[in-house]
Amino acid sequence: MLLSVTLVVGVTAQKKKNKTDEEPPTQVLPPLPDPPDAVAAETARLSFQVSPLSNKGLLSQQVRDALKALLRDNHGAQIVKLRAFVAGSGDLRRVQTIMVEEFTERKLALPALSTIQAGALPMTGAQVVIEATSVERRNVNSEGLIFYDAHVEEDAASAVDYLVTRSLGFEMLRVTCFLSSVDGAASMRTAAVSAFPGAAIDIVQTQRQSLRSFAACEGVARILVLRMPVLPGTGVVRAPRIILTGTKLVFRDDDADIRLAFQRLGKAMEPLGATFNDVFWTGVYPLTNPVAAKIGGLRTEFVGSRTAPASSPVLFEGLPSTDATAAIEVMAAGQ
Repeated sequence: MLLSVTLVVGVTAQKKKNKTDEEPPTQVLPPLPDPPDAVAAETARLSFQVSPLSNKGLLSQQVRDALKALLRDNHGAQIVKLRAFVAGSGDLRRVQTIMVEEFTERKLALPALSTIQAGALPMTGAQVVIEATSVERRNVNSEGLIFYDAHVEEDAASAVDYLVTRSLGFEMLRVTCFLSSVDGAASMRTAAVSAFPGAAIDIVQTQRQSLRSFAACEGVARILVLRMPVLPGTGVVRAPRIILTGTKLVFRDDDADIRLAFQRLGKAMEPLGATFNDVFWTGVYPLTNPVAAKIGGLRTEFVGSRTAPASSPVLFEGLPSTDATAAIEVMAAGQ
């Protein structure tokens, strides 16, 4: 009888030991959501920010630091669009992953995202700068907004002067200047800050090596008067909402590939009640001159020749996919 009890106790103990030694089941984390293809925001409440440059750590740390700075400095305003310029050899896809992680952890709605590889940034070791479009709690643009295309000039001073002459009477909110070399970044920043003291300033060298010297500045300004002339190369929006898309990539340089990118942008706007007839701004980020020329020609099939501007008429270094030849995004007026 004693032997039987001993055997039962021994078997029970062995079973408990075996259960303890078993490896716990592998936990499969749910996949991260993708950023929205497009978002809608109230025109009157939009504000614009640029993250501070940092040379601390590698790309991942710099992306996190840039996002934290934007979230901290916009005082709780909802970020609806991010445009990241990445310099260096880091994986551009990390920007989306980190952005989704940071926003999801904070239980924030994901913004639309555009990620472009640039040649350099005006700080040694800096690998990313991020522009944010946010929605304030109160109206700040009661008369609407005006967007300026990036007109190519030979030097920084001329690029800033060109934007100054076109924005007289408006309050510039953000200025993005594209350069062939960051050697001219200091003079560009000095001129831009002097001309637009209240604006967020971003300066980007678009390629590591450029065949020509150039400077071009695009911007967005607050309309201060009810009546104003509409200049060529500007996109004026007084509509209640603005629809902002992320970029759609173009693969190869066939006409069909470019049309497909535009068609995908159309599908992205459709659920928000906008069509190409409502588009007032087109962002184009080509990697070669031939694809840039083709996009310029085919763009009118979708947005029409009356719709301006087509921003960034310069070449960039790369895109999140090594097979991509260009990226396109749009903004449209919505009800």
